[in-house]
This record gives sequence, structure tokens and C-alpha cells, in this order.
Amino acid sequence: MALEQDQRISEVVTREQSRLRNFIRRRVPDPRDADDILQDVFYELVEANRLLMPIEHVTGWLFRVARNRIIDLFRKKRPENFSDAAVTHDDEDDELLQFEDLLPSPDAGPEALYVRNLLLDELELALDELPEEQRKVFVAHELEGRSFKEMAAETGVNVSTLLSRKRAAVLHLRERLQNIYDEFTKA
Repeated sequence: MALEQDQRISEVVTREQSRLRNFIRRRVPDPRDADDILQDVFYELVEANRLLMPIEHVTGWLFRVARNRIIDLFRKKRPENFSDAAVTHDDEDDELLQFEDLLPSPDAGPEALYVRNLLLDELELALDELPEEQRKVFVAHELEGRSFKEMAAETGVNVSTLLSRKRAAVLHLRERLQNIYDEFTKA
């Protein structure tokens, strides 16, 4: 049993190591820090396995742990004022802001650029977790600005089904991205 678990961990490390290393190195300038973070991520995987913690999406989990370790590193090294990353929203207003408005400006300095890239990467990972039909509707409506009427005419799927798919996608994305939102609004 333990040998089987060790084999699975080895397979995950082999499969994801290169992609995870590239993900970390794009965000962490010091290669030594990047290597330390990569080791921490795989250590967390071994510990989670040892403690028999269920992990549904191993790849997403690994990237989340990496993102958290990167954030920890930047919190240790950053100046106290990090207000560029704060995103405000009005809980009473259920309308989505323009996606671009929620991201820090790429011209606002290295910390803002880092946060912007981090948020885009997290959104991409979260979108990848969605069923294909939900992802297509969400991307078409929110990111490409297409109307439900237009999508219905093109796909033959009725508008209420498209609305339902988008709602399911939004609920998943809100839940999935809540932690990163909380981390940056508390910082």
C-alpha cells in the first residue's frame, strides 16, 4: 500500500515538476528561492499523502500551494504598503465589473505586475477545472463580450441553458477564487 502511494507521488512529481518549476521561476526572480518553493510544494504533497488528505485535482492543488508559497515569499520581502493589489467590490451589486478593471495595471510597478499575472494564472487554472460547456459560455460572455442571443443562434442551445451554464461557472469561480481574493484584500 505504501509502495503504491510512493509510486503515485513519484509519477505526479515526474509529470508536473517541469511545468511547476516554470510557473514558479516566472514569478520568483531568485533561482534559489524558486527551487526552495518547488521543494516545499512537493514536500506538502508528501505530507498531505502521509496524512491521507484527499486531493481532488492534484495539478490545481500543486499550483495553489506554489502560489501560496510565492505569496509568502513576497510578503516577507515586500514593503508594508501593498495597496495596489487590493480589489474592492460592492456586495450589494451583483453585476460583474469589467475583468480588466479588477486587475492591477501592468504599468503600476513590479508588485502590481506580479499580482496581475498571479490572478490571471489562478483564473486560468480555475477555468480549466470547469466542464467544457460552462467554460465556453463563461469565456464567450465575460471575456469576449458575446451576447447570449448570439451564442444561442450560433450553437443551437437555448438562452436559458446558456444562462444556467454561466451561472454554474460563476458560482464555481467565486468559490474557487475566494481564497486568493481574501489574501490580497487582507494584505
